[in-house]
Order: sequence, then structure tokens, then C-alpha cells
Amino acid sequence: MFEAVYMAASGLINQQRRLDVIADNIANVDSAGYRASRIDFADALYTVGLNPSYPRTPEPEGNQRHGHGIATASITRETRQGSLLVTENELDFAIEGSGFLEVQNGAGEYFYRRGGSFYISVDSYTGQRSVVDADGYFLSGDYGALVTLPDGTSSISVSAGGMLEFTDEDGVVVGEIGLPVYDFVNEMGLASVGSERYVRTDMSGEMTYAEGSRVITGCLEDSNVELAKEMTNMIRAQRAFSLASRALTTADDMDGLANSLRK
Repeated sequence: MFEAVYMAASGLINQQRRLDVIADNIANVDSAGYRASRIDFADALYTVGLNPSYPRTPEPEGNQRHGHGIATASITRETRQGSLLVTENELDFAIEGSGFLEVQNGAGEYFYRRGGSFYISVDSYTGQRSVVDADGYFLSGDYGALVTLPDGTSSISVSAGGMLEFTDEDGVVVGEIGLPVYDFVNEMGLASVGSERYVRTDMSGEMTYAEGSRVITGCLEDSNVELAKEMTNMIRAQRAFSLASRALTTADDMDGLANSLRK
């Protein structure tokens, strides 16, 4: 009886996790750059019991395998690209293709993100103007150099060669810096640290330049959440949760009946 309760409880716990993932996806359906998550399940551990109708032999047909419900195998991100939204803001960056832009904090730690909205930050001591994201992380150019604005800069654009160009009021280029797009052997291995930023891990593998990808200014990548798919998954998860709940109630009733036999 205890195994029945445990299996039903594992169904309730993991379907609740599935609902949490779906709710997170739906809540971020309009969040630029957000990538939908998916939860995958696996069979929980099996225990081997002896079938009394078979002789006591070590052969598999002489045994019974008892499952213990389900377990969460992994929560992965959908890597398909979202649609591009035109904003006409020159500090809105989107990546067409695979890959990530690199940003860094004041401690020299590197993070990776799928473009997004950037802003100009002015150092109060030196007057240097840098390009940062909403949380103040600095945008990195070639070889990890900070993207800073030369004096006289009035507009920013990305050339066909992937260079971030700074022009003055007369349209004259006053400076430029390479804006590389990085890719990873296993994108799924990147660890999310919130705010659409990721860090490298041993599972992500080596970092390389993303071939065929380019940065576009004045655009943002929309969330890749498919609302109809998420609503369908939510209905399925709710029904599975309801089924596990009924199984738990049935197991509890059977336990109560068995305990009352002694009276």
C-alpha cells in the first residue's frame, strides 16, 4: 500500500513542477529574448520482487519489477529563435541566427545573452560612456574589450562586417569595434543566472564564433513561447494531476480499509 501512495505522490509532485514550468513560460510570453522551458520525466527507480508463481531462480522471468512512479529528468530550454520585433531604437540588439552577445560585470566575470535592450552609462569620474544592459553589465567587443563611445558619437549602427560603428552628427565614422557573436558546442549546457543571462559550464563545451549569425540594431528578439502549445500542455498537466490525486485518494481508502480489518 505504501508503494501506491508513494507513486501517486510522485505524480502529484512532478505534475506540479510541470505546471510551474508552464506558468513561467506563459508569464514570459511577451518578454523579449525569453526562451521557453520544457520539463522531461523519467521512470523512478525499480525494485525487484519475487513472483511466487515462479521458482526461486535468478532469471529475470522469476522476478517482478515494481516501479516507484516518475521523476524529473531535466528542465531544458527551447533553442528555436523567436520572431524579430522592430523598435527603431539603435541600442536594441537582436541576433539573427544562433549565438550570444557577451557582457561582463565590474569584477570581470563574463555572461552571455541573446541581445536585448542596452543603454549608455556615464562614469561619474572619467566621463567615459559605456554600453550596458538594464542591470549595468557592460557589453563586450572583440577580445573582451568594453564597448565605449568615442567623443562626438551621435549614433550607433552595425556594419555588414559585424563592426559596431560610431558616427557623429555629419555621418562620419569616429570609431568602431568588433561585436562578435559567440556560440557553444552544447547550448543546453549553459546555466541561466536570471535576466536572460547565462554562464559557461563544463557541459556547454568550448566557445566559438557563431558562423552565419549577425547582429541587428533597432530590433529585439521576441519570446519563442507558443501560447497555444503551452495552454494545451497545461490542460494535459492538470488532467494528469487530477488522475494522480484520485490514485492517492484510492490508496488512502485501501489503507484505511486494511487497518479497519483488525476491529
